[in-house]
Amino acid sequence: MKMNFAKSCLVAAVTGLLSSGVVMAQEDKAQSLDQLLNMVQKSKVSESAEHRKREAEFRRQKANQQELLNQAKQTKANEEKRSETLEETYAQQELDVTAKRQQLQERLGSLKELFGHLTSTAGDLRTTLSTSIVSAQYPGRAAFLDTLIEKMNSATQLPTIEEIERLWYEIQREAIEDGRVVKFSGTVVKPDGERATQDVVRIGNFQLLSDGQYLEYSPKSESMSELTRQPSGLADGALALQNSTEGFTRVGIDPTGPTGGSFLAALINSPSLVERWHQGGLVGYIISAVGAFAMLLAIWRFIVLAGISSKVNSQLKSSSANTNNPLGRVLKVAEDNKGLDGESLELKLEEATLKERPAIESGLNLLKIISMVAPLLGLLGTVTGMIITFQAITIFGAGDPKAMAGGISGALVTTVLGLVVAIPTVLMHTLVNGRAKRVLHILDEQSAGIIAENAERK
Repeated sequence: MKMNFAKSCLVAAVTGLLSSGVVMAQEDKAQSLDQLLNMVQKSKVSESAEHRKREAEFRRQKANQQELLNQAKQTKANEEKRSETLEETYAQQELDVTAKRQQLQERLGSLKELFGHLTSTAGDLRTTLSTSIVSAQYPGRAAFLDTLIEKMNSATQLPTIEEIERLWYEIQREAIEDGRVVKFSGTVVKPDGERATQDVVRIGNFQLLSDGQYLEYSPKSESMSELTRQPSGLADGALALQNSTEGFTRVGIDPTGPTGGSFLAALINSPSLVERWHQGGLVGYIISAVGAFAMLLAIWRFIVLAGISSKVNSQLKSSSANTNNPLGRVLKVAEDNKGLDGESLELKLEEATLKERPAIESGLNLLKIISMVAPLLGLLGTVTGMIITFQAITIFGAGDPKAMAGGISGALVTTVLGLVVAIPTVLMHTLVNGRAKRVLHILDEQSAGIIAENAERK
């Protein structure tokens, strides 16, 4: 029992040694219980010495706590006195500032009203210069206006005479430059991103031109760039103006140039006739193909019937039957059957006329069908476009018109295409049908004449 108790005590001592963070090297491991007991004893002695050192340090710091407390109290008292002094100084300075402000207002007098007008004028000029293309020739004009407005609104600064005179100068320069057509050298950004230094023509505050191309001016970056899409039909006038030295030159300008050039932007963004045709999509292409086929068919049948009518007119003037035309073939049947009775001859002539009718009326029914189908195809495109529009509204909502523009454009373009195809097709059908009816009428008339003549001979 005593041996077991000793072993338990040794195990507990080893556990306490490990929990206290004492790490032994591989060569210091105990080889016996006696060595382990000595190690535990040494560890206790070492821990006791460390504890005593810590206790001495705690006692020394405790002795200094009173001194530190006294120092803190003294610092607090000094800071309170300093705070009272600063509060008195602040109150006195606030009174002085109020008095100085009142004195400033009294001395300003009418200048205060003048500064108000100058501030308003400078603000208006800053707004004007922010959209003026004159700044392309004279950049950085609006920079001083911010400083001038800040000074006139400040209670501690006043604008100088030079700054006020410059405000008046910039107003006058803007008014004068609005009515001038000048040429200057500037950096132009090409559509591919390349920068080039070239001559630029400025038409007042309306338009910038260079090398026959229209330019746009960006006030934020103070840069000029060619429009990626030029207005059609105006390049010749722009180039002529740039090369002219005197006189008058016809050139197109944007009347909304001083307000940002919205008209020119809308003009160049308007789709061309070909682009509008492409907006019709697949249905639009089908309508166009049907319309082209109808026109070709109508022209071909008109030419054929014109040739037939010419030959028929020649046959009317001839006494002998010629089989190169419908009337001649009908007359040939009459010549070959002179000995028949009236009823038999009439049947022969009607049969010959019926044989000629399909060739004469060929294509007429197809033209009539196309004239009726084209508006229906346009209606189909309209319905398809509205479906696309409603799908866009479902996805993007009704707040973005551009999301619905594609479907609406397709719907309207196909309707227009259907009518554009149907109306000429109806007219061409009428013309071609008239030609065919005239030829058939001549055949019927000549057949009736032959029958009447044969009856008289009988």
